[in-house]
Amino acid sequence: MTRWGVLFDWDGVLVDSSSLHERSWELLAAEEGLPLPPDHFKRGYGMKNEVIIPELLRWSQEPAEIRRLSLRKEELFRQLARGGGLSLLPGVRALLRKLGRRGIPRAIASSTHRLNIETAIEALKLGGFSAIVTAEDVTRGKPDPEVFVKAAERLGLPPKCCVVFEDTHAGIQAARSAGAGVIAVATTHPAELLTDADTVVTRLDKMSINEIERVALHRTDGRGRRDQA
Repeated sequence: MTRWGVLFDWDGVLVDSSSLHERSWELLAAEEGLPLPPDHFKRGYGMKNEVIIPELLRWSQEPAEIRRLSLRKEELFRQLARGGGLSLLPGVRALLRKLGRRGIPRAIASSTHRLNIETAIEALKLGGFSAIVTAEDVTRGKPDPEVFVKAAERLGLPPKCCVVFEDTHAGIQAARSAGAGVIAVATTHPAELLTDADTVVTRLDKMSINEIERVALHRTDGRGRRDQA
């Protein structure tokens, strides 16, 4: 039985979708006549809409209205995605092939809505995941560890035997709280700002499977630190 697994965030780790998400928030704000702070996207990236709308944007505190706005935002995103503009980030297919050849279980663990991920997977012809955990599967968004705990469970592994690929501070904190190893991908933030991860890469295929395994299994260098790739 495989001793470890890989949990992937979605946006900013596997797919380059940030511009479409930002545009969909802009379209929603214009449609509803609501204010949109200039730094909203950076502050909310990686969080659930159910946190962004009431806490960051302060558009509404009513659950029904939050849900309506959230669903409309994702509908706008899918309309943009179907029109093109979605692409896999560099190194994604190469890493997934390497993990597949070694029989390493892998899951998507994301705050993104399931229909968004399914739409993208079909459009990009992406496969090979043993489990997919999305916004609909959790009640608490990142930095809460729930999404990674559930994804690990669906792989039949404890979180401490998994490594998470993440691009945001909220996601890294969530992975840490779950007890998983963390590899940060420097897509959303520059590498020098991602020091809270075990190691940082600029693209997913920059690490060997053995290097990823060391992070997953929390092997240290004898001084209490995890090995760095």
